[in-house]
Amino acid sequence: MTDTLATWLYAVTAAPEDGPPPQGLTGVADEPVRLVEGAGLAAVVGSVPLADFDEDALRGHLEDLEWLERTARAHHRVINGAARHGQVIPLRFATLYHDDDRVRAMLRERREDFMDTLRRVAGRTEWGVKAYVDPRSFLPDPDESEDEGSPGTAYLMRRRAQRQDQETAHLRATERAEEIHSSLAALAVATAAHPPQDSALAAYEGWMVLNNSYLVPDDLTEDFTALVSALGERYPAVTLEVSGPWPPYSFTAPPKPAGDAQPEEKPS
Repeated sequence: MTDTLATWLYAVTAAPEDGPPPQGLTGVADEPVRLVEGAGLAAVVGSVPLADFDEDALRGHLEDLEWLERTARAHHRVINGAARHGQVIPLRFATLYHDDDRVRAMLRERREDFMDTLRRVAGRTEWGVKAYVDPRSFLPDPDESEDEGSPGTAYLMRRRAQRQDQETAHLRATERAEEIHSSLAALAVATAAHPPQDSALAAYEGWMVLNNSYLVPDDLTEDFTALVSALGERYPAVTLEVSGPWPPYSFTAPPKPAGDAQPEEKPS
């Protein structure tokens, strides 16, 4: 590298036995993606201009949602492309090192951690499942009206009943989501729960009551996806959405950067 470039890391994988994966991937700066090998491992990297990706530049970029979305998509596109050629450990967005030698040093220092992680996820793939409900489908049946007294008392009683009905609906929907999760988890070797996505950003109506990832053995892929379909039929009030296969984003901890690495930044 030079003083004008830094090394952006996308993923770590086992060093290829038959040469690097096919060429053609480009990264966050439209740079060609390559491998840096060391200690029996290979880092999937690209060289990016420091003028656009040093700490100060990144701090400004991370406030630009259009830039952030475009660059994050490029980052994950490289990871997904690399995963087609073998198991990878996805690295956190904006993991930067000064040069390739520092990357090799990191691979040596973290070799055992990376090897353990690669063994743990070998032959397994991440799948995502989201569940959405219309709250009205889980509301309790209305009770017969009783004498509510004065208009003010009636108003307060209606407001309290509405709050109680919403709480009941949310409890029922959550219990149904837990039932679905338990069924899916039985086919997975690990699970990861994520917070519900913002409905304005994810463009859905109602409640998202499940947003989980499942690390599924590859020989159970058909069973897992079939189970998602069967659960959707069993619980028609719940809309299930499955996504994947993905590299194991939710099941591989990011490496600690070396002392001279650029600070990591992650989009919210």
